[in-house]
Amino acid sequence: MIPVILSGGSGTRLWPLSRDAYPKQFLPLVGEDSMLQATWRRVAPLAAAAPIVVAGEEHRFMVAEQLREAGASAATILLEPVARNTAPAIAVAALEALRGGEDPLLLVLPSDHVIADPAGFRAAVQEAAPAARDGQLVTFGIVPDAPETGYGYIQAAPGQGVRAVRRFVEKPDAATAAAYLAAGDHYWNSGMFLLRASVYLEELARLQPAMLEACRHAHAQARRDPDFVRLDAQAFAACPADSIDYAVMEHTARAAVLPLEVGWNDVGSWAALWQVAEQDGDGNAHRGDVLALDCRDTLAWADGGRLVALLGLQDVVVVDTADAVLVARKDAVQDVRRLVAALKAQGRPEVQLHRRVYRPWGSYEAIDAGPRFQVKRITVKPGAALSLQMHHHRAEHWVVVRGTARVTRGEEVILLGENQSTYIPLGVRHRLENPGKLPLELIEVQSGGYLGEDDIVRFEDAYGRQH
Repeated sequence: MIPVILSGGSGTRLWPLSRDAYPKQFLPLVGEDSMLQATWRRVAPLAAAAPIVVAGEEHRFMVAEQLREAGASAATILLEPVARNTAPAIAVAALEALRGGEDPLLLVLPSDHVIADPAGFRAAVQEAAPAARDGQLVTFGIVPDAPETGYGYIQAAPGQGVRAVRRFVEKPDAATAAAYLAAGDHYWNSGMFLLRASVYLEELARLQPAMLEACRHAHAQARRDPDFVRLDAQAFAACPADSIDYAVMEHTARAAVLPLEVGWNDVGSWAALWQVAEQDGDGNAHRGDVLALDCRDTLAWADGGRLVALLGLQDVVVVDTADAVLVARKDAVQDVRRLVAALKAQGRPEVQLHRRVYRPWGSYEAIDAGPRFQVKRITVKPGAALSLQMHHHRAEHWVVVRGTARVTRGEEVILLGENQSTYIPLGVRHRLENPGKLPLELIEVQSGGYLGEDDIVRFEDAYGRQH
């Protein structure tokens, strides 16, 4: 059995904490681990090999670093040049799994779900394994505890354990959801699957031959290096985009379902996060520097370095980050994606990036900006280095505030300690490195006519970046 972890989502309904460049699967929303790390740790005892992770090109370094921290440094990371939904993602994972000459079971998991009873989930996977080995495509249906309108449903045939799927149904209205709950044979569609690699590809060949052909070509032409498998961009872009439900599960005679009661939550909204978060006696779930008086059933997340004070509120969500604040009724948070769409339409950067932006070498954080200047705090991990680069439109001043910096500036290489500084003129090749064993922190002041991140010409880069 090989876990296949799908890490391509953007998590827009958890804005402003989750953003395009740093979506929810990389955040420690419940506990100390990120959602991605918790997903791997949950199923690691079942795995016969390191996981196969399917992720977007722009998230590759975060995926690799978080998996390394979670003890899965040998993971195979398949990079999608464009998003094509779950059916192609699982197809390329199945093709990759078959390269080893075996035909393993694939345990397909989204990277951003919470399961309160991981041991119970592992037991359910083992219960489903014989049916999957026999050629059934097993999905896990969540036993509903409320008439939820935010999930799709699976109607199961009568029986115990793994049983046939009668039909998949779309997200219902409230009355229909209540009828499903009362009937007792409908389950929430979790998006988790257990299936044999070859069986999935056989069904995809029968039902979606063009999709499989595109996936085969993208996988066969993939560029491989020690860290990543980069699918061929042209072939994968030509692949039809569809979910595994629409492409395969709704049309195959091999669909089966195993009901689950393991404390599952897809953390698809701030209200869903409130449900799984630790609450006080008044139902308040607070994180960070929060002071609340006379409040009930509130969620407050203080991530902006400020005190968040609540007074006399009920069923309200407050999320504070360094550059954006969300205040919403709890029953309205499913519509946060409308806010994100409006911000995208306005071209607002708060949709894409946090003030702190993560890079493979560390991070940078915007501190101040004005006409023709901006100030950043840069942190470089021990032993890491930025690319050898230059800028056409800006000069830079660097002041070291912690650690030691090795600076390449033109033809010279200098070492800078705390409270020392240097100047990088416009057009001069330069590189910043941390030769020490502690993080390097410095303040960078940029000045010039254009200060965008795309004003970088890279000559050498340890991380394979071209721009």
